[in-house]
Amino acid sequence: MPNITVTVNGKNYTVGCEDGEEDHVRDLAAYVNKHVNDLAGGVGQVGDARLLLMAGLVVADELSEILGRVDELEAELSNVRAGRGSAINASSTTEATAAAALQKAASRIKEMAGRLSAV
Repeated sequence: MPNITVTVNGKNYTVGCEDGEEDHVRDLAAYVNKHVNDLAGGVGQVGDARLLLMAGLVVADELSEILGRVDELEAELSNVRAGRGSAINASSTTEATAAAALQKAASRIKEMAGRLSAV
């Protein structure tokens, strides 16, 4: 498990990660650092712990909104799938009705052709 160094609020932190995840962890740290810097610009340097807590809360709020949107999209997808199922059933019913009508018409045409050939 490699250790990498990330910088948040001007301070270096060593963190462990899985092999191949180093760049991803660096990107995550940069994302947190951006929030910390934005907050520090607004409220000043109120201490690392408080800035990290506030940045964590901002990120958690973003995640909460995204998860809520995912739930909405999953519900919408479920409704679309249900509607699709209904449409397929309606299509099958219509197809069966049309096939029965064509079969009946074919029988009548055959019957009429038999009568005409007898004349």
